[in-house]
Amino acid sequence: MEREEEFLAMLVENREEARRFFVQVRQKFQNNQVLEPLEQLILDVILAHPEYDYILEKGETMLDQEFSPDQGEMNPFLHMSMHIAIKEQIQSDRPAGIRRVCEEILAKTGDTHEMEHSVMECLGESLWLAQRNNCLPDESAYLENLRALK
Repeated sequence: MEREEEFLAMLVENREEARRFFVQVRQKFQNNQVLEPLEQLILDVILAHPEYDYILEKGETMLDQEFSPDQGEMNPFLHMSMHIAIKEQIQSDRPAGIRRVCEEILAKTGDTHEMEHSVMECLGESLWLAQRNNCLPDESAYLENLRALK
């Protein structure tokens, strides 16, 4: 299973559904519709990434688009999903202690978005190792890697 599909499976049933949700949130925002709390969280991430507007504007046509890191392509849906996962981890303080560690990283970077990008590197590595080893992510190792960023 592709890394994006496995990661997004935590949020929704499949990759297409996850991507569709991003497109729908953006459309609701453009139509001045009321957003649910999760939709507002997603919108905040979308608005922090105007470089992905052209992809979300294409809507349904992008649901099957493949993004190849081997060819230098960033997967915008994976990237934004990881921002959401990090925000959720901090809010729920799971794994235990991540909120404090991220606050310390934020104090160093001075920018929430930059802090999330730093955390994203560690999260991506943790997920990649778990996938490679066919196991759950190692929360202790993840937190250790984050502490090294402080």
